[in-house]
Amino acid sequence: MIGVIVVLALAAFVVFTTLSFILRKLLYVSAPNEALIFSGRPRRVGEREVGYRVVRGGRALRVPLFEVVDSVDLTNIAIDIQVRGAYSKGGIPLNVHGVANIKLPGEEPLLNNAIERFLGKPRDELMAIAKETLEGNLRGVLAQLTPEQVNQDKARFAHSLLEEAEHDLNRMGLVLDTLKIQNITDDVGYLNSIGRIQGAKVRMEAAIAEAKATADASVQQAMNWRASEVAKVDADLAIAGQEIQKRILDAQTRRAAMIAESEGQVAAQIAQVTAEIERQKVRALQVKRQLDADVVQLAEADRRAREEEARGHAARFVERGRAEAMALKSVFEAYAAAGEGAREVMMLQQVMPLLAQVAGAAHKLEIGKVTVLPGTPVAGDSFARAAIGANEQIKAATGVDLMAAAKRLEGSS
Repeated sequence: MIGVIVVLALAAFVVFTTLSFILRKLLYVSAPNEALIFSGRPRRVGEREVGYRVVRGGRALRVPLFEVVDSVDLTNIAIDIQVRGAYSKGGIPLNVHGVANIKLPGEEPLLNNAIERFLGKPRDELMAIAKETLEGNLRGVLAQLTPEQVNQDKARFAHSLLEEAEHDLNRMGLVLDTLKIQNITDDVGYLNSIGRIQGAKVRMEAAIAEAKATADASVQQAMNWRASEVAKVDADLAIAGQEIQKRILDAQTRRAAMIAESEGQVAAQIAQVTAEIERQKVRALQVKRQLDADVVQLAEADRRAREEEARGHAARFVERGRAEAMALKSVFEAYAAAGEGAREVMMLQQVMPLLAQVAGAAHKLEIGKVTVLPGTPVAGDSFARAAIGANEQIKAATGVDLMAAAKRLEGSS
């Protein structure tokens, strides 16, 4: 039993050792600064088919008998760039010294270009190809710039070179990290001449700046003096303004006092007039009351007395009229009861008072007998003729025959 266990343990150990050896031979781990290329099995990249696969920053198993593994170093490559006698724009040869840092890309599709062009080649050959490419690009950029532009703006020059070289390096599968221009010289002394010209220009500009500064200082001094004088004038104007304001304030104060005094006087006069008006009102009321007592009341008493007197007279006339109406009513009733003779009696009553006036006699006339006289005139018959004439006139006017009425009355007596 123990022997079987020992055999099984040995077999397991052998299997484990064999698997570990095989796994160690077939398992590949990629470091962060490298890429593993498993060649031998086709795969598609975009629209084309390649015969390898890339593992970067990980691990993968190699298929035995079908794949081989290569390693690509992705660390930076420092390249020293030196170009001598490169003609710039204008035909001036220049010497340029710079430093560039390049590396293989870690991402597709640029990594595919690097694998297809540099897989299996030594690092020195890669550096030589990159250096030649950069120097060619450097010459091309120098041909587009003047020495002044190259010397004065090295950052712009490096940027232009970077743009020019990046396109060519990317096509080869390389990445340009940095590019710095360290020194630019020439063998004909052109840059030195430019330096001297620039120095003279700088000195001229310094002299001009100094002259401008002196002029500006003089101008500033004049402006300061003017400002001080203007400030003095402004101060004098301010003082004069304050004095004027003070005078105006004093005048306004006096004006307010005079106005207040005048208003007080006017108010006193108004109060006096108002008091006088009130006194006159009281006096008018007193006079009114006195007039009312002396005249109006007397007139009112007289009016009432006259009204009472008038009422008395009116009552007397009313009573008289009422009595006359009653008398007339009695006469009318007697007249209606008397018949035809009432008319003649009433006429006699009315005419008898007139006979004296008609006959021309002032004494009462008593008719004892009425005699009709002949038509021939006789001496002393003037009264008879007048009586007969009056009788005829009354008869014509009223229709009453006094003679006939007298005869009837005489007969009735």
